[in-house]
Amino acid sequence: MNTRTLKQVMQWRQLIDTLMDSNQFADLVLKSGYFINVVTREIYMADVAIKGEHILMVGDASDLIGPKTKVENVQGKFISPGFIDSHMHFESAMLTVTEFSKLSIPTGTTTLIADPHEIGNVLGVMGMKAMIEEAKTLPNKVLYTVPCLTPDVPGLETAGYDVNSKDMEELLNDPYVQGIGEIQGFANVRPVFDHAPEIITDQLASVSYAKSIGKTVEGNCPGLFGKELAAHIISGGAHISCHETTTKEEMIEKLRYGISVFMREGSSQRNMAECIRAITEEGLDSRRAILVSDDMVPEDLLKFGHMNDIVRRTIAQGVDPVEAIQMVTINPAAHFGFQDRGLLAPGKKADIAVISDLNQMSIEQVYIDGKKVAERGELVIDIPSYIYPDTVKKSVKRKPVKVEELYIEANGSQARVRAIEVIPDQNLTGAKEFTLSVKSGVVQPCLQQDVLPLLVVERHGRSGKIGKTFMNGFKLKSGAIAESVAHDTHNIIVCGTNYEDMVIAINRVISMNGGIAMIKDGKVVGDLPLRVGGLMTDELTGKEMSEKIAELHRLAEEELGCGIHVPFMHLSFVSLVTSPKWKITDMGLIEVDNYQIIPTVIS
Repeated sequence: MNTRTLKQVMQWRQLIDTLMDSNQFADLVLKSGYFINVVTREIYMADVAIKGEHILMVGDASDLIGPKTKVENVQGKFISPGFIDSHMHFESAMLTVTEFSKLSIPTGTTTLIADPHEIGNVLGVMGMKAMIEEAKTLPNKVLYTVPCLTPDVPGLETAGYDVNSKDMEELLNDPYVQGIGEIQGFANVRPVFDHAPEIITDQLASVSYAKSIGKTVEGNCPGLFGKELAAHIISGGAHISCHETTTKEEMIEKLRYGISVFMREGSSQRNMAECIRAITEEGLDSRRAILVSDDMVPEDLLKFGHMNDIVRRTIAQGVDPVEAIQMVTINPAAHFGFQDRGLLAPGKKADIAVISDLNQMSIEQVYIDGKKVAERGELVIDIPSYIYPDTVKKSVKRKPVKVEELYIEANGSQARVRAIEVIPDQNLTGAKEFTLSVKSGVVQPCLQQDVLPLLVVERHGRSGKIGKTFMNGFKLKSGAIAESVAHDTHNIIVCGTNYEDMVIAINRVISMNGGIAMIKDGKVVGDLPLRVGGLMTDELTGKEMSEKIAELHRLAEEELGCGIHVPFMHLSFVSLVTSPKWKITDMGLIEVDNYQIIPTVIS
């Protein structure tokens, strides 16, 4: 019997002894609350008795109240299991695991399932292991689903490290690793099958190993139906999720195929309202419907909340409150095979959210492992900040660039060009063509048509390339924005109204060893160093980061005239080559559906 098993046996025996011995009592009793039963979808009056980290019983706990038992009167309030975010990225919040947790715990989130493929693309196994180590210091449960392939589309983009099946044994055997994360390499089934079949073989090797040691596998199948969807499911070992579902029709198809559909409702990608129609309009069973955040900025976490806000929005779509809560508790627990959380019952972990207003999802108290950790939106425990080693803070391996390296060139006085169309609040992009003027052999931006140069500068010290195209719909009126957060390989992405400001923005990001830079008329309007992998900072708290991002958003709107909300997040996703139609990488303009590079200048 190992140490972990022995500890569990002793804990269970203590629970049994407390229940059976009239001289032993609970440590804590939540008294007279409205108990949310996520198994039977009921709400009824009950006490919840807790001993140590676990639930003793639910019901009348009067006999378990002794002289040293702490009693919390929660009359008129609702007792729910703590919430699970089943798919998220700390890097998207640009916060450390610790600082994200500090913001999310008071909102009722007690378990986070994070996919570290952002830092994995930049720093490989070393970067992911650094992030995993941080999770081991925290009171909430943080688990990881690691990538089995980086970059997502080999040959069409350049990452800092190439993850594949060779890395799975080292990563998957860590107890803080839940399994393999979104299998993006086979998201575009037909093009990969036709052009890069070796990806399928390597992925199957990784998936087979993961399944052999009891790990889970998450899918990524936007817009797939029929045979292609079936192939994707099999490539993930026959039981997967998908967080890239954007239509009611997709939702229906995937639920019928047995996929756990992670309905995304983040800061810039919001698909829940469309997906939930499969349940509210068609009456489909919701057991495999799960709510996730995917990507959230700290400003939204502070202003609106985390999973509680997503549940609130789901209720507003006509979903019964208890059914919505199931989507962040028992449903994800069933998907991941968690035996110790997701519902409140004897022997389960005492991870609890006490809710004062069910429809508004106002969180009164939060308990983790039987200890109160937050009350009325504030932590009541100390969680020290976490500082990363210098080894993860030197990820930008690029010398400063010159303005002439950025030019998109063409002959004549006009050029017909392709441009990526930004679709607000979506990863998906459109594909458009425009006629632009050419001066001295350089294609010019056109503010009237909202067509601006969009470039990706490789920063990992490998290809040295610069991909070039145009973007429509970013609504930038002056200056330039550059950042080292550019999904998923996280090279430096830049968009601007002129090449001169663009080169200054790029070089500012390089000089900071990663971050965000906004330039206008040759001067820095605002910037934010992100030295941890060029993705995150350990120099700001969550609140400080929220204030900083809010300031940068204000400056982007007021100084640069940017008319799209969360512009840095929208900009970061136009390089995500697993999501149709057109995207940009350091290799150039990518036609996602056909797995190929296409020229920006047509004629």
